Amino acid sequence: MIGYVTLGTNDLPRAIAFYDKLLGLLGAKRQMEFDRGVAWGIDMSTPGVGVLKPFDGKAATAGNGTMVALAAPNREKVEEMYQLALSMGATDEGKPGQRGDGFYAAYFRDPDGNKLNCFCTG
Repeated sequence: MIGYVTLGTNDLPRAIAFYDKLLGLLGAKRQMEFDRGVAWGIDMSTPGVGVLKPFDGKAATAGNGTMVALAAPNREKVEEMYQLALSMGATDEGKPGQRGDGFYAAYFRDPDGNKLNCFCTG
């Protein structure tokens, strides 16, 4: 149902470097690049993630209650993504751990304050 999500940034070069590495851990590559941003994905038939400067030219702000969840293949990849994100300036919103029956997740905010989660099931 979801085709893609976009997250706002106030520092495009920093955001691109952050997401190149973070999404690269899941095998995503840049699929589109334009003046205001970049979009990543596995292929054009699956949902993607983009970062961009807001179209209206105003400052980007993180949505209150908004979160993007990134599916990982296993717990090790959840932990690797969480540690990588923190090493690149993300802030902790919940260390990797079991969050319910069969749901393992970690939560963090990117350098622009956008909330993300990396999870696996099973």
